[in-house]
Amino acid sequence: VQLQASGGGLVQAGGSLRLSCAASGRTSNLYAIGWVRQAPGKEREFVARINWSGGATYYTDSVKGRFTVSRDNAENTVYLQMNNLDPDDTAVYYCYADQTYGQVGSYWGQGTLVTVSS
Repeated sequence: VQLQASGGGLVQAGGSLRLSCAASGRTSNLYAIGWVRQAPGKEREFVARINWSGGATYYTDSVKGRFTVSRDNAENTVYLQMNNLDPDDTAVYYCYADQTYGQVGSYWGQGTLVTVSS
């Protein structure tokens, strides 16, 4: 499975961005696709995840109500819609895929940089 992340950029505080994670290869049996982020000088942090078949979603508390993760199974793509962005959201965002339950991060995409200016 290969993952291709895109959609990062520079946005002012309060603005929006949509990240995409396009999956290719043997995607039919994936368990979930999610996003983590890593800000400069900080540890990598879970952001959101969506289960590939059932569509259940999970978010870290700091993004609840602002970020929405969704999927398009036909396009093998997961989206992260980010609204009301804050400078604290500035980070490199990575998408990942879980092959099975509990097997976190079986596959990783390259990062995409999100910069939120104040």
